[in-house]
Amino acid sequence: MEDRLKRFGLRVDSLIKGNDLTREETSEMFREVMLDEQPALQQGAFLAAITAKGPTPVELAAAWEAIYEYDTVKVTPNVGPLVDNCGTGMDTMKTFNISTAASLVAAADGIYLAKHGARAITSKCGVVDILEALGVDVECDPQLVKKSIETAGIGIFNGMSGKVHPTALFRILSQIRFGTILNMAGSLANPASPTYGVRGVYNPELVGPVAETMREIGYRKAIVVHGLNKDGSKGMDEVSSLGRTFVAELHEDGEIIKYDLEPKQFMVQHVKESELLCSFDKQEEAMHFLRILAGEEVNSRKDIICLNAAPIMFMMGKADSMEEGYARSIEILESGKALKKLRQWVLAQNLDPAQSTAKFESLLQKAEVSA
Repeated sequence: MEDRLKRFGLRVDSLIKGNDLTREETSEMFREVMLDEQPALQQGAFLAAITAKGPTPVELAAAWEAIYEYDTVKVTPNVGPLVDNCGTGMDTMKTFNISTAASLVAAADGIYLAKHGARAITSKCGVVDILEALGVDVECDPQLVKKSIETAGIGIFNGMSGKVHPTALFRILSQIRFGTILNMAGSLANPASPTYGVRGVYNPELVGPVAETMREIGYRKAIVVHGLNKDGSKGMDEVSSLGRTFVAELHEDGEIIKYDLEPKQFMVQHVKESELLCSFDKQEEAMHFLRILAGEEVNSRKDIICLNAAPIMFMMGKADSMEEGYARSIEILESGKALKKLRQWVLAQNLDPAQSTAKFESLLQKAEVSA
């Protein structure tokens, strides 16, 4: 036992000094964390050290491998190609939950979404928080999520649930309130193993490495983004409607290309940064969410939702360009189809569909939304 403690500690010390680990070393350390074979202090020191150093694609892939092998309940939805889209959190600009709304726009166009997210750790309202407020059962068994994907075209696996990650993630994430490598590697450990993904990261330096990691673990296509606000002082794990967005795009042949996006490419202008920020109130956010999907609240949120649905449309062949994907997303959002898709989702991912439907209709009334 003492030898194991010492070996683990020496590797943590090496990380603190800025050294990278091999895939084998990283995999073994994460295995010991997943199986709770190290004291909590050593586990916390390891997560902080590797996050502060900045994980390499090899380290990220090894972390994903350990989480997926030792701590993920796996399911296989009987549908076509699966897409996951999410942000890592940990960014400096605390926006509303853009990726969830973008998911609904894409799902309303016939794309199958297998989402994998968590409650807020460093932000104000995570994907699980907002969906819970809207009536989706976020504490359910993975089999029910599988059924939701098959019947509604979309589902969410709760990355902080012991039913999804029974050994470690739920234990660790329930005890810490700072972002770590688990925000990235853990989010990739999706029970449904999607092979297409759009992922936002909190640092522009991670755009390329995360795309490389997704290639390493078997993604066929992926788009990784990091956006800036107007003056570049803040970043977001989304495509930005305010300023420049850094992009790394993984092609099916394994090539990764990098480029930038600008709001002017999409004719987006007059965006107010304040309208993109999340409030502290989950119920208030739920009301905004419903009004946007119903087309009854037209502000800066509409543009950024469609900008983040655009990469999914483009990646999955629904559009020939990001610009065309954006235009297509605007049409879907304005048609009300995304709101109808949310209703289907609430109905499908619930053990008590009648009660969940009643709750959803009550929320619509409270939001003064007609649908």
